[in-house]
Order: sequence, then C-alpha cells, then structure tokens
Amino acid sequence: MSTNLMLKVTEIQRFCMHDGPGIRTTVFLKGCPLKCKWCHNPETKKTQSELLFYSNRCIFCKSCELSCAYMVHTVNEEHLLERSRCVICNDCANNCPTGAIEICGKEMSIEDILSVVKKDLAFYGDNGGITLSGGEPFMQGDAVIDLLKICKELGISTAVETCGYCDIGILKSAIPFVDLFLWDIKDTDIKRHKYYTGVSNKRILENLSYVSKSGAKIQLRCILINGINTEKEHYEKIADIAGTISNLDCVKLIPYHAYGGTKSILLGENDNGKMEWIPDTSQVELAKQIINSKGIKTL
Repeated sequence: MSTNLMLKVTEIQRFCMHDGPGIRTTVFLKGCPLKCKWCHNPETKKTQSELLFYSNRCIFCKSCELSCAYMVHTVNEEHLLERSRCVICNDCANNCPTGAIEICGKEMSIEDILSVVKKDLAFYGDNGGITLSGGEPFMQGDAVIDLLKICKELGISTAVETCGYCDIGILKSAIPFVDLFLWDIKDTDIKRHKYYTGVSNKRILENLSYVSKSGAKIQLRCILINGINTEKEHYEKIADIAGTISNLDCVKLIPYHAYGGTKSILLGENDNGKMEWIPDTSQVELAKQIINSKGIKTL
C-alpha cells in the first residue's frame, strides 16, 4: 500500500451535501466504461486529460496562440482550436490571463488527495467523509483501493459512486473499505440500457447482487429521464431490485438535468443537454409512490 500511487482527477469538491451522508469531500476521477447519452459529467468519460475552452472568458489576446508550440490555437475574429494537435503541455492554460483555458484531468498522488481531504476532517462529524465519484472510480483499480484503505486507517468514512460496470475482482478488494456504495441504476430495461449507455445492464446487476450478498451498505441512485425511463414498469423493477439488497440505505431518485451539455461544449463537442428529458414533479412523485408502496425508502 503506497501513498505514491497516482490517480487521474478532474476535480475535488469540498463541503458536498449530496454525495453520501453528512459533509463530503468528493473526488471526481477520470474514465468511464459507459457512454450515457445524458451524461452529467462528460469531462470524466475519457481516461486521458482534455482541454476545456470557456469562450465567454476569452479576450482574444493571443497569449495562448503565441505560447503554443503545436499550433492548437488560431485567434483572429474567432478563437479556433485544432484539438487533435493538443499534447496537453499546459502552456496555453498557464499563459491565459482570464482562465479561458483549463486542462481537465490532473495526475494526483494519494498523498496529494489526502492533503485536501484532511482539511475537511473537522467538518465531517459522525457521518461525513470522502466520496469517490467520476467517471467510474473502479477503473483506476489498485490506486483507488489503496486510497480507500488509507482513509479507513485514518478513520475517514468512505463512499464510492459506481456505475457497477467494473471488474468483480476490484469490487471484492474494495468491499472491506467502503462504508457506502452509491450504486447507479441507469435503466432496468436491458435493450434501452444498451442503446442509451452503450453496455448491457447484466454485468451491473450481477455485480450488485455480489456486493449485496457481502452485506455492504448500498444506496441505489436512479436517474429519471422523461420519455425514456419514466414509466411504472421501470419504477416497479427498481423496487424489486431494492428489495433484494440485504443492507439497503435507500433509493435516491435523481431527476435528469441538462447542465452536462454546457460541459460538452467546453470539450468542443455538441451540446448533449435536452430540456425535454427533464421530468416534471408528477413523474418523480409517481416513482416515489410506487417504490414506497413496496416498503422501500426514497430520497
């Protein structure tokens, strides 16, 4: 177990209130095996570092163009980027006076991450702690396991948000060091799941069953997307899955939002945010009613 192992981090958010119990320090890790069409964090999908461009901050000063040896930037009436030339040298970001350019995806050692986490120890109380999110944390394997182990040795509560599509061996290694699994259920319909995320949910549910049988505490996190999975059959299947979990915390219903589209634009991609996917209050309430009627607690 080493504090020198490196993880690819997109961001560390402090004082989070929605990523597990209490006050959390949430570490967002890069890389995800799913390709959800509604992704809320598109900057975490790829494993490699990426360039983010905030066009509204650009003052056309040409500092980036002059500092870039790879001719990524051309600044005239517009600021054009040839992203395929970018080698993530960070020169443009370092020379931008307005923060219009950022590099998303930073190598951090476990020791570096812990130095941030330890700043929040006084705020955790009885149930706060660290949450690993992403992306898919378990894609970073051994380094994630070591980070979790060290946190437990320090008495820090641990939570991991996972899509569940990961190596069973990594999950087995992680179980003793995770106080709460925040397990995403994207959809219960296997065909829809394959179409909208790029993978079948079979492996996800098999892994969920294994972790449940271990006695680990699990919170199901279920995104609700209007016109895709906002139907009674889906809610009933969520309740059925929740009913099989031996140590269920609750089912958290997460209405889709379109904010991820803004992040896609920063990456030079098309806006994937769709306002028509936002469910109305009545759809969320119906999901709660159906799941609660089976004796399952919802948030």
